[in-house]
Amino acid sequence: MLTYQSVLLDLDGTLVDSAPGIVSTIAFTLKEMGREVPTMAELLRWVGPPLPQSFEVRGQMSPSEAREAVTIYRGRYLDVGVYDAKLFDGVADLLLGLRDAGAHLAIATSKPTTPATIMLEHFTLSDFFDVISCAADDETRGSKAEVVEDALAGLRQKGLPTDNAIMVGDRIHDVEGAGHHGIDTIMVRWGYGGPAEWEKAHHVIDTPRQLHQALGIPGGRS
Repeated sequence: MLTYQSVLLDLDGTLVDSAPGIVSTIAFTLKEMGREVPTMAELLRWVGPPLPQSFEVRGQMSPSEAREAVTIYRGRYLDVGVYDAKLFDGVADLLLGLRDAGAHLAIATSKPTTPATIMLEHFTLSDFFDVISCAADDETRGSKAEVVEDALAGLRQKGLPTDNAIMVGDRIHDVEGAGHHGIDTIMVRWGYGGPAEWEKAHHVIDTPRQLHQALGIPGGRS
């Protein structure tokens, strides 16, 4: 029996290993702006939060510089970076298991709508989801709390339940954004978070098989 009726899923670092395309595009952007490019380990910390925030906080840019960086990044990423990604092992079976069990699924990602849509279509994932909630392309909606709110509203508009929902993600922003709406988060260790973030989650899992069990998928597809 399903543990949760509705499951909100993050995209980058949860369903898709998109880090190669993201970090290479961030490095390209920093070079274009005459900035020093951090190590690969540091660049991986940029993956997950809204991009303008990463350029301002981690890139130590002013708001206007961050906007310029985002413009450079978007152009390069849509041409090249968005396709430099792969599904994490076990994701396809996870989504099949949830669908077969009757779960209501929503994407809740801080990735903007255009690249998120391209990625979901590229991996033929779109049809699994009742609702797809992304950051706005113009950055007017981008925080995790905002996209979670939008995902919940979309489910309700379709007459689907949200009182027994869970967020599945890999970063502290998933925990905080879902928690803003009273929703717990299961964090996956195969993404881009770390121990300090994992300890904030309701539950932490290591493998897709464990996630099957945590979500109560009958038959334990893996």
